[in-house]
Amino acid sequence: MAFQIGQKVTGRVTGIQPYGAFVSLGGHRQGLIHISECHCGYVKDIHDYLKVNEEVNVVILDIDEYTGKISLSLRCLEHVDLGTEPIEHQHRHYWTNHRINIGFEPIDERLAGWKAEALNNLNQEKTPS
Repeated sequence: MAFQIGQKVTGRVTGIQPYGAFVSLGGHRQGLIHISECHCGYVKDIHDYLKVNEEVNVVILDIDEYTGKISLSLRCLEHVDLGTEPIEHQHRHYWTNHRINIGFEPIDERLAGWKAEALNNLNQEKTPS
């Protein structure tokens, strides 16, 4: 099976380490769910979210073209169901120009909005459904 970034796949947890869980995707392919991709928010112990031999639905975050390593996420599926079709992946282009000296202005301009968004997300998590 050819894998694509953004694709939703099913795999089986084959091993758990303090930093993440290894997932067999079939056909001698394996991916890693980093502990930060297990759940939105702080994860103290990955064993609270995953067990060995558990079948999991995950999203492919990245595929290293050189090593073939696949990065996976459970967190992406917590809020949005992506379906089985891969989503279009867009690479962001970040650039700097040594002639333009804007310092931290772009961050300063967006900081209030980021704080409001984070507080809103925290309040939604605390509100029972």
